[in-house]
Amino acid sequence: MKSAPAILAELENYLKREAITKTQFAERSGIHSGTLSNMIRGRRPIAIQQLDRITQAMGQDEGFFYNLYIDNYIIDSSRDWRRIGALLQRCADLNKLDCIQRIVQHVMDNLMYSPMLFDTAEALFAKDRLAAAALLYEYVAESERSQHSERLALCHYRLFTIALGDNQDDNLRAADRFEPFVERLDEVDQLDALKELANTYRSLQRWDKVDELAGKMGHKARIQYELQQAPHRKSEESHKAPGRPLFFYIAYSDLLRGNVCDELGDYEQAFIHIYRYADLSWVKEQGEEVEYWKNLFIEWSEANICLTKLWSGDGTVIERYRTYIENHKEEQVTGLLNMMKAANKYNFNVDETLKYFEHEIEESVHELAEGRYNRKLAMDRQANLMFELAQYLLIRQDYDNGLRYLKKAVKDYKQINHEKYKMLAVAANILQHIKSTDN
Repeated sequence: MKSAPAILAELENYLKREAITKTQFAERSGIHSGTLSNMIRGRRPIAIQQLDRITQAMGQDEGFFYNLYIDNYIIDSSRDWRRIGALLQRCADLNKLDCIQRIVQHVMDNLMYSPMLFDTAEALFAKDRLAAAALLYEYVAESERSQHSERLALCHYRLFTIALGDNQDDNLRAADRFEPFVERLDEVDQLDALKELANTYRSLQRWDKVDELAGKMGHKARIQYELQQAPHRKSEESHKAPGRPLFFYIAYSDLLRGNVCDELGDYEQAFIHIYRYADLSWVKEQGEEVEYWKNLFIEWSEANICLTKLWSGDGTVIERYRTYIENHKEEQVTGLLNMMKAANKYNFNVDETLKYFEHEIEESVHELAEGRYNRKLAMDRQANLMFELAQYLLIRQDYDNGLRYLKKAVKDYKQINHEKYKMLAVAANILQHIKSTDN
């Protein structure tokens, strides 16, 4: 075992400068005096927990000596995984990504470390140390020799979920990069992966991809459901399960495909999908979570039946749909967006609805709406609501409020890097100029 001269030199210089003995420093650091003495003499390596205690006792910031530790105990010494793994965990805790890169670059020439780095990445992912986990996933993916391995697919799945954010261009790139790996995942993992991909393309309004992925998810879920309910499987021990009850993916497939039909104007087919997840009498799973999702799908079906009628031009359901929005605060941004799209398409008068939800609309102007949908979907829907409101009010010659909502839409679209941003920015500037000229 080679000594660690740089770290030890720093420690010995500190002891001389502060005029304290090894025994005194041992008491200060909480390290046994004999253990400290053996470290200084190079008879035993310094564990990362001990280095943290030494660093604190010397009055330095956490991780101050990590680069020296990498030099002395990783690069210039034997590659002890217990030491490497502990250091990676601490570097992740302190967000020292440069140190993680140095460690991984040094050890990845030996592929025996790949499974251990993957396991570490999974542990960091579970702890929400996403930036550090992403680095490890990237290195493991690059080193994977088999392009059809499940571990490679899992790396890309994790990188996809980590990459999702507010920028729609980045989300599209992340989805396109991950999609070829979905089929290489475990069959159970495929369901959640397809759900996340479909939701991402949904926020991007890529309806062809939503329909394709939702169809795959539903097909795979039905096969797994039949296998799960087969008599010979009931006595077997429980195995890996998806994130939600298995029936959820079947019903959610129809919900997404119904949304696509609504967007494309195929309302007859939309009703077919809606009625499928409205009737869940076939579900054999039981439990509190199952009942929660069953009730929610039934509730969604009632709302979407009303919405599809509205989008097909049936203005008689406006009051009914407004009542639904009123009773479901978490759905108000989405509900108002749906109503405004129908109003603009069929020239419905929804002035009373806007007056009724005036406070909620103003809240949406000033802050991001919250709900059960993920952030990227919420931001996209809020931006679209501002645009539809602007269109509705400008047509009715309410130029002050119409322009205000249009500017808000421009700001929101810019934040998520939506393709409408530049076009609407030009329109807003023209309207502002006309308004200023008139004044």
